[in-house]
Amino acid sequence: MLKSMTGFGRYEAVTDEYKISVEMKAVNHRYLDLSIKMPKKFNCFEAGIRTLLKKYIQRGKVDVSINYESYTEGNMCLKYNQALAAEYMGYFRKMSESFGIPNNIGVSELSRCPEVLTMEQVPDDEEHLWKVISESVEAAAARFVDTRLTEGENLKQDLIGKLDYMLELVKFIEDRMPQLLIEYRQKLEDKVKEFLENTSIDEGRIAAEVTIYADKICVDEEMVRLRSHIETTRAKLLAGGAIGRELDFIAQEMNREANTTLSKAGDLAVSDKAIALKTEIEKVREQIQNIE
Repeated sequence: MLKSMTGFGRYEAVTDEYKISVEMKAVNHRYLDLSIKMPKKFNCFEAGIRTLLKKYIQRGKVDVSINYESYTEGNMCLKYNQALAAEYMGYFRKMSESFGIPNNIGVSELSRCPEVLTMEQVPDDEEHLWKVISESVEAAAARFVDTRLTEGENLKQDLIGKLDYMLELVKFIEDRMPQLLIEYRQKLEDKVKEFLENTSIDEGRIAAEVTIYADKICVDEEMVRLRSHIETTRAKLLAGGAIGRELDFIAQEMNREANTTLSKAGDLAVSDKAIALKTEIEKVREQIQNIE
């Protein structure tokens, strides 16, 4: 299916342990440009988040915001440093022996020695944290893609309508060209008769002039290529996928053919249609910039 490059997605999860929210929004960009804002303690997961998002997004400037609030961050645990306590006790015995005083250190006194007992925050379970983050990011990305698909469908319908109109313009020019030659021949014969009056007209010379004129204004190749580009664009729109860059190139080629047609136009009606073609192609190009 066709995706727009603009989109928005948000997901929020709340449990007894945490609250996490992920918000994604995107605008047009030539390549994929990911900007991720999140708590510092999540920095170790950035590469994984980027890899995850690339499964959903190919192009666009995407801003991702991750907010996390843990309800267990105040959890503390008591740590006992047995080795340090043993070292303290060893020195107490030496002091007792050296000074001949009793070693009356009890557990209460020992526990108050620096670093024997310490309070530490319960460390995060990185595996569990990554599961929470990855699931939330994927949920937000899925919603983000849904909005892109909806906008992509609207773009497709609009572009197909513009392509249909372009085909009408091409058909008008194709139908007009033979009539243009007939009109030119008639004008040429009328002028010759006006100058030569009763003298017979050299049909061979008239035919040669018409041939030269026909070659000068001929846009058959341009119309064939334009039709081909229009039908190719339509087929790719219906097929969907990440086709934005390819369609942009095709639109450039269509514009080139329209320019050539305008430069060869030997008739006001053809000029008007060629200008209309250029205008419509520019509209198509603008819309294509929104396609992933």
